[in-house]
Amino acid sequence: MYLTMMILLIISLITNLVMFLSIILSKKKFFDREKNSPFECGFNPSFFSRMPFSLHFYLITVIFLIFDIEITIILPLFYLINLTNYLQFITISFFFISILMIGILHEWYQNILNWSL
Repeated sequence: MYLTMMILLIISLITNLVMFLSIILSKKKFFDREKNSPFECGFNPSFFSRMPFSLHFYLITVIFLIFDIEITIILPLFYLINLTNYLQFITISFFFISILMIGILHEWYQNILNWSL
């Protein structure tokens, strides 16, 4: 128990030291307007370097990731056929797929899946 506490103390000290050093070393000493402005062949930039971000594409990406994870959850269900009886398999599958369908219907009615803006 004593050895574990010492190891945890040493690890926490090392991580705090590294975090403190990274804060000290990452500070910029000189603020130069020319170094912080975007470079455009020696001329002043004609427009802002930041492009407007569409929230709709972000939502589509999040929905894609969620359904991608759900597919990885569905795939082991087919392995479950051999381990359980068919009534349990059907109830588990129906419950999970019905939750997915409710989610997709909610997104459909909220017009999140519409590509035309």
